[in-house]
Amino acid sequence: MRIRTAAPLALAAAAALAGSLLATAPASAASHQGGLHLGKIQYDSPGKDTRTNASLVAEYVDIHNNGKSKLQLKGYKLKDNTGYTYTFPAFSVAAGKTVRVHTGKGGNSAAHVYWNRGSYVWNNTGDKARLIKPSGALLDSCSWGKGTGVKVCH
Repeated sequence: MRIRTAAPLALAAAAALAGSLLATAPASAASHQGGLHLGKIQYDSPGKDTRTNASLVAEYVDIHNNGKSKLQLKGYKLKDNTGYTYTFPAFSVAAGKTVRVHTGKGGNSAAHVYWNRGSYVWNNTGDKARLIKPSGALLDSCSWGKGTGVKVCH
């Protein structure tokens, strides 16, 4: 008799737990459907860290628009744990396209923007990239520890 009464309670508890897990899963997934998200991060440029512009340009963060329309990024920020912040100028990313934010210097194009820094931003031993809306709300983040020099987010 105990087994019969315990089984429905266990099933109810399992169903409630599964329901709560399912309820939270779409919320995190939803933030990446129909909008911007962090993609590949090359936090350690290939080769020695020489601080040359070629090395600095090889350190980058990809931001992908998986929405169905072009998005204006003016005022969006990309930030690290230290507080280094890149603020997007008037810049649009087309639907289904990616913009690569390079640490070094260069001329902006439809797929590439440049932070124009003379030193590295992303720590090779661990850091966290944050994509922040103009309102100040966190849109996405991605962190890593010591690794291969590349992190693919989401």
